Amino acid sequence: MYVFAFALLLLALLASLGGGGLALLQLWQGREDSLRIVEKAHVVISGALLIASAILLHALFWFDFQVQYVASYTDRILPVFYRLTVFWAGQPGSMLFWALAVGVSGSLFACTRAFKKLSGSTRLWYWTFFYVIMAFFALILTSWSNPFMLQSPVPADGSGLNPLLQNPGMIIHPPLLFLGYGGFTIPACLALAQALSGQASVEGAWYRISRPAIILAWLFLTSGIVLGAWWAYMELGWGGYWAWDPVENASLIPWLIGSAALHTLIIEDRRNKLGRVNVAMMALTTVSAFFATYLVRSGIIDSVHAFGDGGVGTPLTWFVLAGLVVSLWVPLMAPKQGRPLSGLDSREGFLTLVAWVLLALATIILVATMWPVISKLWASAPRGLDANFYNRVCLPLGAVLMLMMATCPWLGWGGGLRNKTAFFSILGVFVASGAALWFMGYRQPTALLGAASAIAIVTGMLFQLADKAVRRQPNTLGALGAHLGMALMALGIAFSGPYKQERDLHLTVGQAQTLAGYTATLLELNEGVRPGYDYIAARIRVVDKDGKDLGIVAPERRVYEKFGSMQFSEVDVIPSLGNEIYASLLGLDEDSHVVVKLSVEPLVNWLWIGGAIMSIVPLVGLRRRKQASAAEAAELAEGMDEEEGDQGGETTGAASASSAGRNKSA
Repeated sequence: MYVFAFALLLLALLASLGGGGLALLQLWQGREDSLRIVEKAHVVISGALLIASAILLHALFWFDFQVQYVASYTDRILPVFYRLTVFWAGQPGSMLFWALAVGVSGSLFACTRAFKKLSGSTRLWYWTFFYVIMAFFALILTSWSNPFMLQSPVPADGSGLNPLLQNPGMIIHPPLLFLGYGGFTIPACLALAQALSGQASVEGAWYRISRPAIILAWLFLTSGIVLGAWWAYMELGWGGYWAWDPVENASLIPWLIGSAALHTLIIEDRRNKLGRVNVAMMALTTVSAFFATYLVRSGIIDSVHAFGDGGVGTPLTWFVLAGLVVSLWVPLMAPKQGRPLSGLDSREGFLTLVAWVLLALATIILVATMWPVISKLWASAPRGLDANFYNRVCLPLGAVLMLMMATCPWLGWGGGLRNKTAFFSILGVFVASGAALWFMGYRQPTALLGAASAIAIVTGMLFQLADKAVRRQPNTLGALGAHLGMALMALGIAFSGPYKQERDLHLTVGQAQTLAGYTATLLELNEGVRPGYDYIAARIRVVDKDGKDLGIVAPERRVYEKFGSMQFSEVDVIPSLGNEIYASLLGLDEDSHVVVKLSVEPLVNWLWIGGAIMSIVPLVGLRRRKQASAAEAAELAEGMDEEEGDQGGETTGAASASSAGRNKSA
């Protein structure tokens, strides 16, 4: 059966190479008569990957330890839901899952009416790029990262799954990331294809055709990152949610580039500008997803959840470099479109600036994450940059970004303010909230700026939602939902980061100690054995400064049979929308006192609430745009009128073209 599964991967490789090669041949010959054959290849590829994935899941479910991958990541006491999620927990399995996500996404897109209306040349270019990506996946899976590698003799039991991965967050977090990576592949291939075919004026712009894929990919990636942060908070015992770990940074880079692309796409959609920039941005989003894979799987960085090299580092390096060249070269070959951007006092100027800040953050994080590799050029003992560097550089930029988000909606497309009453009201809210927080004792500058901006953003949304025309626009409602979630997350970060208080408590049973007005009393200490591990568990009652009983936290310390003397922490919390109590059991000290790290996390749950809103509400943007055409046309006309006033009516042609494109897509 596993030979058959490997043969399916080889079939996917051959189909990818054959489909891509035939598509290129047709383009070179200027023919389209074999387009149907080219398109049949994606059915073969997706079908082969689906069956191969089912075979791997079968092996995981039935403990087939002759498969090296199954033996490496499972054992006989692993519950079935964790056993099946091992599919994406290890390197070969996760590569197969990512390939499957891309393959199925491509097949679903090929079934849409929008895709079938594309011209033959665009479809041939699209399949060329798509099959190159699929061929690379298939090559990795059949050469360096084969999930169906067999071993002999067959062990009686497996090595077990890393206890850090035995968490509900790990069931959902990785597949969401891969679905996000895979989803961005569709608009990236289509953007490059249309740039080369030059058929946008006939078939409609690529970003309108692939709009559902762009929105879903961004939502999957967002929710995957937020869930990853929650997993780190609840499982790793860091006492935090984001430690600027290289693997965390790896997933943030494509999210930042993709978010920047979403902002510049608004300018192209409304103003017919930045066409070539957007092609490059969307392609770079997908390339950065592969770079994230390179960071995690090349073995060049140290992380609590990075994989070793396993031979895939070199091919990933060349693939990323080739993708980078294509992402920059293809847009340069496309014809220029549109006119120069308006000034920075306009909405399109601000949106461009937002995109630049997001790209700057992505670049800083990329360079800082790669710093141990870069510094090898001149240092004999290179060291990575710690969290303080990222906090000093990235958090101020993030706070500035929040301030720009509060300001941008009130700028006109051609420049100036479009609603002075609303703008100055929100400015008043910003100043008043900042002053109130200052007098309440919250005086850390970055946090103060971020929190006051977040409050101004939420207030500004109330003004916007009061407009019936705005409420009728699915796109705008989706964007407002994303920005509302971002504002709530910013509040959570602004308070839970700099104003968190923590202390190591050394307790005996019945003894109490205090932290920030909270009193923690150790009620009991238990130890025992459960299947697969030994544990000690503390039960600690927590009361506030007014004597109110908040509840009991029961953190544990575990030592697993399959993982030697390594100790793993199971944290516990008393949840709250205000101050959350977070407890992590560190062990016993020399005097046999229980050592518990207790922390008070202000507003931390608003981070998860904001993340959930960011991951769900923008789905309303998937609604058909026909319902919004009248309101959007009015806003477009407003923007064009502004610019015509500024530039003497030069925009008539572009406005007509953009309106025509919009009406066509609606």
